[in-house]
Amino acid sequence: MSTTARNTSVRNTGTRTGGPGRGAPPRRTDTRRPTGRGGPAGPHALATHRRERERAEQRRNQLHYWFAERLLLTLSGQRPVHWMLGYALPAAYDQLAELAPGAPLRPLAAGRPVPYVERCDGFRPRPGVIEAFARISTGDRLRAMAFRLEHGTDRRWRCSAVELGADRRNPRNATGTEHRRAPSL
Repeated sequence: MSTTARNTSVRNTGTRTGGPGRGAPPRRTDTRRPTGRGGPAGPHALATHRRERERAEQRRNQLHYWFAERLLLTLSGQRPVHWMLGYALPAAYDQLAELAPGAPLRPLAAGRPVPYVERCDGFRPRPGVIEAFARISTGDRLRAMAFRLEHGTDRRWRCSAVELGADRRNPRNATGTEHRRAPSL
């Protein structure tokens, strides 16, 4: 097609006139972004998304949460034990070396969900020590992990002890409410 033939099919407005369905180019819509006021996501979608992102960032910045994620990756078999070499004292490293080959936090089957830190919290019994726990969730399974962090003379935090709780089913049903347990005698 020559340039003159191409130019004759374009009007002064800049839109093409040839053929059915020709007109303005299709609009780009990005479904990943929240819409503005009155849209399907609601007027407060952006603020809600921002708050969730800020909470997740605060959790990641907490020292015990950071250690919980590293321990989870090691004990689920996603990272080797020597990955924790500079972050664990010798006694805790020995505990990890004993626990890790069995990968106690690994999903049961290949198609199962990957474990994640559902909740992590810590307590400071004295300056330079954090005793923390993490609730590890994998689908309908819950595991508890407790660990102790100590601030060394080199001003680095290191894990000094790790313990894992028993495997339990998640007490939340599909509606998100908790089941009541009968009181023990």
